[in-house]
Parts: sequence; C-alpha cells; structure tokens
Amino acid sequence: MAPTIDVDKVSVSTCHIGIEKDIRSTMAEDAGASGSNNDGGGGGGIKEQDRLLPIANVGRIMKQILPQNAKISKEAKETMQECVSEFISFVTSEASDKCKKERRKTVNGDDICWALATLGFDDFAAPLKIYLYKYRELEGDKAAANQEQHKDIC
Repeated sequence: MAPTIDVDKVSVSTCHIGIEKDIRSTMAEDAGASGSNNDGGGGGGIKEQDRLLPIANVGRIMKQILPQNAKISKEAKETMQECVSEFISFVTSEASDKCKKERRKTVNGDDICWALATLGFDDFAAPLKIYLYKYRELEGDKAAANQEQHKDIC
C-alpha cells in the first residue's frame, strides 16, 4: 500500500532550494576543474569527480536528518555517494531517452517525475510533482517581484 501524501506538509523551503543550488554550483565547479582521476581502465573513462556527487554535499544532506550529535562514517558517506549518484544517473537516463524520442534537448522536472513513475518509483514521483509545482510557484512570485522592482527603478 502506497503512503498518502499530505499536500499541506510538502513545502519548498529555502533549505531545500539552498541544497539544490549548492549541489548545482559544486557540480559546475567540478566540471570546470581539470583532474586526473579516471574511473577505471585505460584512457577514455569518466572521471570519478564527474560521475559522483561531491561527498561533502552528500554528508551535509545526510546530517540534516540525523540528530545533531550523530556522526557519519566515511564509509557510510562513500556508500551513499555511490548510491545516490547511480540513482540520479538511472532516472536521468530514462528521462533523457524520453526527450530524445520527443526530439527535445532539455530534460525538465516533469521529465524526471515521469521517469520516476515509469521506473516504479511512484512514492518519489508524487511528492516531487508537488514540490516542483510549489517551487515553480515560488520562482514565479520571485520573478514577478523582480519585475515590479525593476519598474519602480525605471
């Protein structure tokens, strides 16, 4: 039986948005940096730093759910790093395949929700759809406020 979701309890907080931005900026920095850590075999493998989420970010996310005095071993962080990176790749690949079939170049949040549901992760897809809706509402409100502020200046 799937759990029920209380829409009123799903919120887009600055904490979640901050984590998302933090992950994006760290991944962008890592992608721009040059490194020599190949993932495996000879020559053309993907660098490990490009394949995995930064371990500091993974640890930070893990700490948010644990009691303040809890500690997380390096092994636990590395295991979680591998798992979440593989999960993200798996879901993104499915969403990307959908976009290719539809001759689109950009994967969006709706594609990720679709991929989660298609892959059997309905328990994740439903709250993510709610989060995405609320996030878009928040971003729309910010854009409208910025436009009003710009009108006042000009």
